[in-house]
Amino acid sequence: MAALIEVRNVTRLFGGFVAVDDCSLSVEAGSITGLIGPNGAGKSTLFNMVAGNLKPSSGTILFNGEDVTGLAPHQLFARGLLRTFQIAHEFSNMTVLENLMMVPDTQAGENLFSAWLQPARVTREEAQVRARAEEVVSFLNIAHVKHELAGNLSGGQKKLLELGRTMMVHARAVLLDEIAAGVNRTLLNDLAGNIERLNREMGYTFFVIEHDMDLIARLCDPVIVMAHGTKMREGHIEDIKNDPEVIEAYFGGSPTGGATTAQEAR
Repeated sequence: MAALIEVRNVTRLFGGFVAVDDCSLSVEAGSITGLIGPNGAGKSTLFNMVAGNLKPSSGTILFNGEDVTGLAPHQLFARGLLRTFQIAHEFSNMTVLENLMMVPDTQAGENLFSAWLQPARVTREEAQVRARAEEVVSFLNIAHVKHELAGNLSGGQKKLLELGRTMMVHARAVLLDEIAAGVNRTLLNDLAGNIERLNREMGYTFFVIEHDMDLIARLCDPVIVMAHGTKMREGHIEDIKNDPEVIEAYFGGSPTGGATTAQEAR
Protein backbone atom coordinates (compact mmCIF):
# COMPACT_ATOMS: atom_id res chain seq x y z
CA MET A 1 0.00 0.00 0.00
CA ALA A 2 1.03 3.61 -0.54
CA ALA A 3 1.77 5.91 2.38
CA LEU A 4 -1.12 8.23 3.22
CA ILE A 5 0.76 10.12 5.95
CA GLU A 6 4.50 10.72 5.68
CA VAL A 7 6.70 12.42 8.25
CA ARG A 8 10.13 13.27 6.84
CA ASN A 9 12.99 14.35 9.09
CA VAL A 10 10.71 16.38 11.35
CA THR A 11 12.14 18.22 14.35
CA ARG A 12 10.27 20.32 16.92
CA LEU A 13 12.05 22.55 19.42
CA PHE A 14 10.64 24.20 22.52
CA GLY A 15 13.35 26.69 23.34
CA GLY A 16 16.42 24.55 23.80
CA PHE A 17 14.44 21.35 24.37
CA VAL A 18 14.19 18.92 21.44
CA ALA A 19 10.74 17.31 21.69
CA VAL A 20 10.86 15.58 18.29
CA ASP A 21 14.27 14.92 16.78
CA ASP A 22 14.72 14.29 13.04
CA CYS A 23 11.81 11.83 13.04
CA SER A 24 10.71 9.99 9.89
CA LEU A 25 7.80 7.55 9.67
CA SER A 26 4.82 6.73 7.48
CA VAL A 27 1.26 5.46 7.82
CA GLU A 28 -0.03 3.30 4.99
CA ALA A 29 -3.44 3.93 3.49
CA GLY A 30 -6.01 1.52 4.92
CA SER A 31 -3.93 0.60 7.97
CA ILE A 32 -4.49 0.98 11.69
CA THR A 33 -1.02 2.05 12.77
CA GLY A 34 -0.13 2.31 16.44
CA LEU A 35 2.27 4.82 18.01
CA ILE A 36 3.66 3.88 21.41
CA GLY A 37 6.53 4.96 23.61
CA PRO A 38 7.37 6.08 27.14
CA ASN A 39 6.16 9.38 28.53
CA GLY A 40 8.30 12.16 27.08
CA ALA A 41 8.97 10.30 23.84
CA GLY A 42 7.39 13.05 21.74
CA LYS A 43 4.28 11.18 20.59
CA SER A 44 1.73 13.91 21.25
CA THR A 45 4.03 16.60 19.88
CA LEU A 46 4.34 14.58 16.68
CA PHE A 47 0.56 14.10 16.55
CA ASN A 48 0.01 17.81 17.04
CA MET A 49 2.29 18.57 14.11
CA VAL A 50 0.59 16.06 11.82
CA ALA A 51 -2.81 17.46 12.87
CA GLY A 52 -1.77 21.07 12.27
CA ASN A 53 -1.87 22.19 15.90
CA LEU A 54 1.90 22.76 15.93
CA LYS A 55 4.34 23.70 13.17
CA PRO A 56 7.57 21.72 12.82
CA SER A 57 10.81 23.56 13.46
CA SER A 58 12.12 21.71 10.41
CA GLY A 59 11.17 18.80 8.19
CA THR A 60 8.21 17.93 5.99
CA ILE A 61 4.79 16.35 6.50
CA LEU A 62 2.87 14.93 3.54
CA PHE A 63 -0.74 13.81 3.33
CA ASN A 64 -1.81 11.81 0.31
CA GLY A 65 1.38 12.91 -1.43
CA GLU A 66 0.77 16.64 -0.83
CA ASP A 67 3.07 18.76 1.29
CA VAL A 68 0.86 19.90 4.18
CA THR A 69 3.61 21.11 6.51
CA GLY A 70 2.27 23.88 8.71
CA LEU A 71 -1.30 23.81 7.39
CA ALA A 72 -3.96 24.70 9.96
CA PRO A 73 -6.35 22.03 11.31
CA HIS A 74 -9.30 23.37 9.28
CA GLN A 75 -7.26 23.11 6.09
CA LEU A 76 -6.36 19.49 6.90
CA PHE A 77 -10.00 18.83 7.82
CA ALA A 78 -11.00 19.89 4.30
CA ARG A 79 -8.52 17.33 2.92
CA GLY A 80 -9.94 14.52 5.06
CA LEU A 81 -7.40 14.43 7.93
CA LEU A 82 -9.13 14.59 11.32
CA ARG A 83 -8.19 13.91 14.93
CA THR A 84 -9.76 13.08 18.26
CA PHE A 85 -8.42 14.12 21.65
CA GLN A 86 -7.54 12.30 24.87
CA ILE A 87 -10.08 14.57 26.58
CA ALA A 88 -13.21 14.73 24.45
CA HIS A 89 -14.09 18.15 23.02
CA GLU A 90 -17.88 18.01 22.91
CA PHE A 91 -20.38 20.88 22.94
CA SER A 92 -21.69 20.15 26.42
CA ASN A 93 -24.98 22.04 26.16
CA MET A 94 -25.99 20.51 22.84
CA THR A 95 -27.46 17.08 22.25
CA VAL A 96 -25.55 14.21 20.69
CA LEU A 97 -27.40 14.72 17.39
CA GLU A 98 -26.74 18.46 17.46
CA ASN A 99 -23.04 17.83 18.09
CA LEU A 100 -22.90 15.62 15.01
CA MET A 101 -24.88 18.04 12.89
CA MET A 102 -22.40 20.82 13.69
CA VAL A 103 -19.54 19.02 11.92
CA PRO A 104 -20.06 19.42 8.14
CA ASP A 105 -18.74 22.78 7.01
CA THR A 106 -20.12 25.20 4.41
CA GLN A 107 -23.71 24.39 5.32
CA ALA A 108 -26.10 26.84 3.67
CA GLY A 109 -27.79 27.60 6.98
CA GLU A 110 -24.54 29.08 8.31
CA ASN A 111 -24.80 31.88 5.75
CA LEU A 112 -27.18 34.67 6.74
CA PHE A 113 -28.15 35.49 3.16
CA SER A 114 -28.84 31.83 2.32
CA ALA A 115 -30.99 31.54 5.43
CA TRP A 116 -33.02 34.56 4.24
CA LEU A 117 -33.08 33.98 0.50
CA GLN A 118 -32.86 30.19 0.12
CA PRO A 119 -34.90 28.72 2.98
CA ALA A 120 -35.82 25.63 0.96
CA ARG A 121 -32.15 24.84 0.34
CA VAL A 122 -31.34 25.32 4.02
CA THR A 123 -34.19 23.03 5.05
CA ARG A 124 -33.15 20.37 2.54
CA GLU A 125 -29.50 20.41 3.62
CA GLU A 126 -30.42 20.29 7.30
CA ALA A 127 -32.61 17.24 6.66
CA GLN A 128 -29.70 15.52 4.86
CA VAL A 129 -27.28 16.30 7.70
CA ARG A 130 -29.79 15.09 10.30
CA ALA A 131 -30.32 11.86 8.36
CA ARG A 132 -26.56 11.31 8.29
CA ALA A 133 -26.34 11.97 12.04
CA GLU A 134 -29.09 9.39 12.62
CA GLU A 135 -27.09 6.86 10.57
CA VAL A 136 -23.98 7.58 12.63
CA VAL A 137 -25.63 7.09 16.03
CA SER A 138 -27.17 3.87 14.74
CA PHE A 139 -23.79 2.63 13.46
CA LEU A 140 -22.15 3.40 16.81
CA ASN A 141 -25.04 1.96 18.87
CA ILE A 142 -25.61 5.22 20.75
CA ALA A 143 -29.07 6.02 19.38
CA HIS A 144 -30.47 5.65 22.91
CA VAL A 145 -28.60 8.82 23.96
CA LYS A 146 -29.01 10.86 20.77
CA HIS A 147 -31.23 13.45 22.50
CA GLU A 148 -29.08 13.57 25.64
CA LEU A 149 -26.91 16.62 26.30
CA ALA A 150 -23.36 15.67 25.38
CA GLY A 151 -22.06 17.01 28.69
CA ASN A 152 -24.06 14.31 30.50
CA LEU A 153 -22.46 11.41 28.65
CA SER A 154 -19.97 9.02 30.22
CA GLY A 155 -16.33 9.17 29.21
CA GLY A 156 -16.75 6.24 26.85
CA GLN A 157 -19.87 7.68 25.24
CA LYS A 158 -18.03 10.97 24.66
CA LYS A 159 -15.25 9.06 22.88
CA LEU A 160 -17.87 7.36 20.71
CA LEU A 161 -19.34 10.78 19.93
CA GLU A 162 -15.89 12.04 18.91
CA LEU A 163 -15.51 9.05 16.62
CA GLY A 164 -18.98 9.76 15.26
CA ARG A 165 -18.00 13.31 14.37
CA THR A 166 -15.31 11.95 12.06
CA MET A 167 -18.05 10.01 10.26
CA MET A 168 -20.02 13.16 9.44
CA VAL A 169 -17.53 14.11 6.73
CA HIS A 170 -15.50 12.18 4.19
CA ALA A 171 -12.57 11.38 6.46
CA ARG A 172 -9.60 9.64 4.91
CA ALA A 173 -7.41 9.44 8.01
CA VAL A 174 -8.17 9.85 11.70
CA LEU A 175 -5.62 10.46 14.43
CA LEU A 176 -6.80 8.84 17.68
CA ASP A 177 -5.18 10.18 20.86
CA GLU A 178 -5.43 7.75 23.81
CA ILE A 179 -8.97 6.57 23.17
CA ALA A 180 -8.86 4.19 26.15
CA ALA A 181 -8.34 6.98 28.69
CA GLY A 182 -11.34 7.21 31.04
CA VAL A 183 -13.34 4.52 29.22
CA ASN A 184 -14.73 1.41 30.91
CA ARG A 185 -13.93 -1.96 29.37
CA THR A 186 -17.40 -2.56 27.94
CA LEU A 187 -17.52 0.74 26.06
CA LEU A 188 -13.87 0.37 25.09
CA ASN A 189 -14.75 -2.91 23.42
CA ASP A 190 -17.56 -1.14 21.55
CA LEU A 191 -15.20 1.66 20.56
CA ALA A 192 -12.57 -0.77 19.28
CA GLY A 193 -15.19 -2.69 17.33
CA ASN A 194 -16.38 0.49 15.65
CA ILE A 195 -12.83 1.46 14.71
CA GLU A 196 -12.35 -1.97 13.15
CA ARG A 197 -15.62 -1.62 11.22
CA LEU A 198 -14.73 1.85 9.94
CA ASN A 199 -11.38 0.54 8.80
CA ARG A 200 -12.77 -2.60 7.23
CA GLU A 201 -16.06 -1.35 5.75
CA MET A 202 -15.32 2.29 4.97
CA GLY A 203 -11.58 2.26 4.35
CA TYR A 204 -10.64 4.64 7.17
CA THR A 205 -6.94 4.90 7.94
CA PHE A 206 -6.17 5.28 11.65
CA PHE A 207 -3.04 6.50 13.43
CA VAL A 208 -3.33 5.67 17.12
CA ILE A 209 -1.48 6.86 20.22
CA GLU A 210 -2.28 4.50 23.07
CA HIS A 211 -0.80 3.21 26.34
CA ASP A 212 -3.21 0.26 26.59
CA MET A 213 -1.14 -2.54 25.07
CA ASP A 214 -4.10 -4.92 24.87
CA LEU A 215 -5.93 -2.39 22.72
CA ILE A 216 -2.84 -1.78 20.59
CA ALA A 217 -2.45 -5.54 20.13
CA ARG A 218 -6.09 -5.87 19.06
CA LEU A 219 -6.20 -2.95 16.65
CA CYS A 220 -2.78 -2.06 15.32
CA ASP A 221 -0.45 -3.55 12.76
CA PRO A 222 2.14 -2.18 12.38
CA VAL A 223 3.17 -0.55 15.65
CA ILE A 224 5.74 2.27 15.71
CA VAL A 225 7.82 2.89 18.84
CA MET A 226 9.07 6.38 19.61
CA ALA A 227 11.81 7.13 22.12
CA HIS A 228 13.87 10.28 22.72
CA GLY A 229 11.86 12.16 20.11
CA THR A 230 12.35 9.87 17.17
CA LYS A 231 11.25 6.56 15.65
CA MET A 232 12.96 3.64 17.34
CA ARG A 233 11.25 0.51 15.98
CA GLU A 234 8.39 -0.56 13.74
CA GLY A 235 6.80 -3.99 13.46
CA HIS A 236 4.20 -6.41 14.76
CA ILE A 237 3.23 -5.90 18.40
CA GLU A 238 4.59 -9.30 19.52
CA ASP A 239 8.01 -8.51 18.07
CA ILE A 240 7.92 -5.04 19.59
CA LYS A 241 7.00 -6.34 23.06
CA ASN A 242 9.94 -8.76 23.06
CA ASP A 243 12.54 -6.31 21.76
CA PRO A 244 15.17 -5.71 24.49
CA GLU A 245 15.83 -2.13 23.36
CA VAL A 246 12.12 -1.30 23.49
CA ILE A 247 11.90 -2.79 26.98
CA GLU A 248 14.90 -0.68 28.01
CA ALA A 249 13.30 2.46 26.55
CA TYR A 250 10.14 1.88 28.56
CA PHE A 251 11.63 0.77 31.85
CA GLY A 252 15.32 1.65 31.83
CA GLY A 253 15.18 5.41 31.54
CA SER A 254 13.41 8.38 30.03
CA PRO A 255 14.28 11.45 27.99
CA THR A 256 15.58 14.40 29.92
CA GLY A 257 13.93 17.77 29.88
CA GLY A 258 12.47 20.52 32.00
CA ALA A 259 9.19 20.23 33.82
CA THR A 260 7.58 22.87 31.62
CA THR A 261 8.19 20.90 28.43
CA ALA A 262 7.63 17.33 29.60
CA GLN A 263 3.84 17.50 29.38
CA GLU A 264 3.91 19.10 25.93
CA ALA A 265 6.35 16.51 24.68
CA ARG A 266 4.34 13.60 26.08
